[in-house]
Amino acid sequence: MAPLFYIFGAVAILAGLSVILQRTPVYSALSLIVVLCALAVVYLLLGAEFMAVIQIIVYAGAIMVLFVLVIMLLNARSETPADSSRMARWFGVPLLLAFFGQMLFAVWRHFAGAQAAGAQPPDGGPRAIGELLFRGYVLPFEVTSILILVAILGAVVLAKKET
Repeated sequence: MAPLFYIFGAVAILAGLSVILQRTPVYSALSLIVVLCALAVVYLLLGAEFMAVIQIIVYAGAIMVLFVLVIMLLNARSETPADSSRMARWFGVPLLLAFFGQMLFAVWRHFAGAQAAGAQPPDGGPRAIGELLFRGYVLPFEVTSILILVAILGAVVLAKKET
């Protein structure tokens, strides 16, 4: 199980880098689908079958269809390279190193505490998730759905040709 976890984790990281580095939006969206599918396999390996299925159905299926629809509506082409600013050159690398340092510290602290405590994983079944979603997080859930609707409407308005 551990080798598969690391393999699909590496696939997710490489595909995530591909999302950022692609010049064509459609290829970037396809790389994002690979990331979401690799994360679904990681969820499956961790024993969260429900989250793996939701990852595929909701994110890799529905959300990515919306992304591709918006890309097609906007008729997005490849990016043209932009000149980077001097501030980005001077502050980019130190800030990136500080970010990675913080990430490594957080991961190290988490795993050091997890080995000592031996915490049990939370219940990831549909009932527990439904209870959390519809009792504790109803407002953020609804706000997210409205935000997605507004983003789609904005894309349609931007893509509409003036006559």
